[in-house]
This record gives sequence, C-alpha cells and structure tokens, in this order.
Amino acid sequence: MLAENDLAPDFELIDETGQLRRLSEYRGKDVLLYFYPKDDTPGCTTEACSFRDDYSSYEKAGVVILGVSPDSPASHAKFKAKYHLPFTLLADTEHKVCELYGTWGLKKMYGKEYFGVLRTTFLIGKDGKIKKVFENVKPAEHSAEVLALV
Repeated sequence: MLAENDLAPDFELIDETGQLRRLSEYRGKDVLLYFYPKDDTPGCTTEACSFRDDYSSYEKAGVVILGVSPDSPASHAKFKAKYHLPFTLLADTEHKVCELYGTWGLKKMYGKEYFGVLRTTFLIGKDGKIKKVFENVKPAEHSAEVLALV
C-alpha cells in the first residue's frame, strides 16, 4: 500500500466513454482517487452518490474526482447515467492499477475468501504526492471525511 508523501504512480485507464486517461493529466490539481469494488452495488452507490451530492464543494476546492473499479467502461457508463454522477469513472478490468496502489487484496464475505478491491481513497496533491490515504472507508461518511481535509 502506498503511503502519505509517496509520489502517486502514474497510470493509464479507459474511462466510461472509452477515452484513455492518465493520472499525469491532472498534475497541478488536487485529485481524489477512489477505488471501489463494483458499480451499482449498495455500498458503492452510497459512496458515489455522496461524492455526487458534495460535488460542488469539491469543484470549489479545485479537487478532481476519479473513481476506479474493475468494471467495464460500459458498466461505468450505465452506473454514471443511472445516478447522474458528474465525475470520471475509470475501468481497471485487469486490476493492474488496483494492484499498483495496493487496493487489490483478500476479502472475506459470508465465510468465503476471495480477491477484490479494498475500498480505499487517495487524496493526491497538485505536486503528485499522496496527501492522505483513507483505508476501510465507510461509504456513507466518506465524502464528509475527505471534504474536511480539502
């Protein structure tokens, strides 16, 4: 897992429109990079809608929001349209960026173990360095937690 003051590794992923995006495109801006398990599931929807509802506050603070999950660009497009999400969703279908950021790991549900996305957010500064890492995020409270720091 990356830590505060580490340089956020650059990456390339396709967004919900099929456009290739690079983290380095956002250098000079604060970036909220959040990793979530799956589109249109209860926790992930709660988290995304909280960011949506607080979006104007992020804009005023000059923060770009990027969501990352292993879902396809088509799944992201559907999720974004259904909930009117105003920010970019990136498709990490092979979970390479999740692994790069240390957010792909062993999870447990109903006694079964499996690998998946560990809900984690990185607040990245204008200089490309990680300002804050949020692990074990609680979807309903997370946006307020991040906004308290920006």
